[in-house]
Amino acid sequence: MFNIVLVTLGCDKNTADSERMLGLINNSEYNLVSDPEEADAAIVNTCCFIESATQESIDKLLELSELKEERLKYLICTGCMAQRFKDQIAKELPEVDAFVGTMSLDSIVDVIDELRAIRPVNDSDDTTSSRDSSPVTRFNDLDSPYPDRNQIERIVTERPYLEYLKIADGCDKRCTYCAIPYFKGKYKSVPMESVIQEAKVLADSGVKELILVAQETTCYGIDLYGEKRLHLLLKELSKIEGIEWIRLLYAYPEEIYPELINEMASNPKVLHYIDMPVQHTEDDILRRMGRRIDNAGIKRVVNELRDKMPDMVIRSTIITGFPGETIDEHEALLDTLEELSLDHVGVFTYSQEDGTPAASFDSQIDEDTKNERLEDIMLLQQDISAEKLESYIDKELDVIIDGYLPDDDVYVGRSYMDAPDVDGMVFIDSPRELISGEIVRVKITDSDVYDLEARLI
Repeated sequence: MFNIVLVTLGCDKNTADSERMLGLINNSEYNLVSDPEEADAAIVNTCCFIESATQESIDKLLELSELKEERLKYLICTGCMAQRFKDQIAKELPEVDAFVGTMSLDSIVDVIDELRAIRPVNDSDDTTSSRDSSPVTRFNDLDSPYPDRNQIERIVTERPYLEYLKIADGCDKRCTYCAIPYFKGKYKSVPMESVIQEAKVLADSGVKELILVAQETTCYGIDLYGEKRLHLLLKELSKIEGIEWIRLLYAYPEEIYPELINEMASNPKVLHYIDMPVQHTEDDILRRMGRRIDNAGIKRVVNELRDKMPDMVIRSTIITGFPGETIDEHEALLDTLEELSLDHVGVFTYSQEDGTPAASFDSQIDEDTKNERLEDIMLLQQDISAEKLESYIDKELDVIIDGYLPDDDVYVGRSYMDAPDVDGMVFIDSPRELISGEIVRVKITDSDVYDLEARLI
């Protein structure tokens, strides 16, 4: 039996890609394992969004390469880092036997087959014979249509009741700080019938919560149908039996449109939650970032969402320390964030990414200043979050159960306000056993900066 392990790094979009690769491998002659020390081949689905993510990918590949002295025969690098650095990565990482780009992941079984054919290994003593020194590579055209994956059965790697549904890939925005278009290509929507079919398969397997992801979900359909169709996709997904919650991530504010807001407001399965990355709030910074909205536009969208859905929960991300950001702009950002009173804010220090326009901008800011500004934003957001969560005490919420903490004798769950792994949690006191994936009604009894406490009703 030839065993394969797959390690996923980076975002939830990578998780969705990895689960498809696992499905392909599972339907082949190969066997999947979870322990790298039991593997004959190891695959790392990499990330390189910022410098720290690239380094994490390199470190994981080097860590696994040490297993070649034992059982491991082949090491394969897939995904974003392979694609972004395809012209030099083979020289930098000679330990890796194959590189597979972001639009070539469906060829993973063929890559393994080819490796075994051109780099045979004597299984009896784990030594290599007649090895070809050139790595196997697969890099399809980044701008080709998104591959039809209707026939690929995904292998769920995390919670069986929750899945990320990738509805598009690539990006046309070209923000000056971002390298994603260089290794993801132009925006490519997954055909609606493919998305719906995949969602039906997931629902049949027990998935209750669908989380829609893409580099940008709000432009869904414009490349295929000449118009935005995310609102129509939400309507069709909500018809699927078994799907109870639909959560929307990565919705750029300038692309949010009236039909989408109306569908979110009227569809009971679509959660009143949106991840809306703004990256900054001050006009000159937004312009130099290449963002397509200004301060007034951000405020208008936030108000429109809350006018239609007073219980709307808005998550966003901020980049602090962008080249040339002045102390006045930083303080103005803090003032705007306090005014907007967003529910969740993730903050990142600016990362100077090679090949992006902003990397060559004047007035790069030192790391100490970036980190000080990050701390300012986080302290402000902690106060906002604590005040918001306190307002939920004595209210009732539906919560999906994620697990049990035996040491504390409490269950852990999430309300509609919390996306998995990035937002808060609800700790639930229950007189009866609760099952992961079960949706229950609770009454909030206490709160802190990020989390809620509750009892089962």
